[in-house]
Amino acid sequence: MLIEKVIKKRFETETVQNVRIAKGTAMFQGVRLTVRCFVIDGVLIDTGAKSMEHEFTSFFQQQDINQVVITHYHEDHTGCAAFLQRKMGLPIYMNEPMIHYCQQKADYPLYRKVFWGKRDPFTAKPIGATFSSRSATWDVIPTPGHSIDHVAFLNRETGQLFSGDLYCQEKTKVILREENIPAIIASLQHTLTYNFSDVFCAHAGYLPNGREALQRKLDYLLELQGTIIDLYENGTPPKQIQALLFPKKYPIVFFSGGEWDSLHIIRSIIQEHETKQAG
Repeated sequence: MLIEKVIKKRFETETVQNVRIAKGTAMFQGVRLTVRCFVIDGVLIDTGAKSMEHEFTSFFQQQDINQVVITHYHEDHTGCAAFLQRKMGLPIYMNEPMIHYCQQKADYPLYRKVFWGKRDPFTAKPIGATFSSRSATWDVIPTPGHSIDHVAFLNRETGQLFSGDLYCQEKTKVILREENIPAIIASLQHTLTYNFSDVFCAHAGYLPNGREALQRKLDYLLELQGTIIDLYENGTPPKQIQALLFPKKYPIVFFSGGEWDSLHIIRSIIQEHETKQAG
């Protein structure tokens, strides 16, 4: 497919704390995006991007996998799910709200297809509150905010948390239009009630002091939320708040046609604040 040939790709693998990690990086016109998937105890967590299907599926075929679990429906996490289902015969589990969406042809903007390819339809089964691997029980932690179906996976035996896109980076500057900062704050608070240490993030990778990293992100978002509400209550309009707090222009904002923007951070916080005030 032509659009998949215009990106530059890099693929790497490593093993950390008995976790096999596959990392795919896509680069195009100054924008660089990375995604990871993880294998541990027979479980594959997320499936990589269709635009790097050859690399990811070669990695999968070298692993001992008997089930696939998905943190959320976005195409960089579900891009090779159809291959795993059709060619390797593996069962796939994900949170129920977006199962039907994933059964349909890919429906997302062109720039995302440039980076991540066109995800093929696949059929997942609903994941429960827990699941079992060969030697461990896992908690499935609802963590909406980045997407409505987002979950994180906690291996109770090892204390390893696989956080999907809950973390990504400590100081969030731009988010997708569908994201909701107050919901992410609540998800971070909920996740921090669990007992875990190491965190494996789909974009930031292995975080050896993961609990502290998630706590720092929570503290940052809480402070940011308070600042935005104060400015808004003092009559500062959203665009001016953006100019004050997020003056830097990121290539992804232009490249995505505004689907990624710091303005979405501000608007989601203001909307939640107004809802609470009205209540």
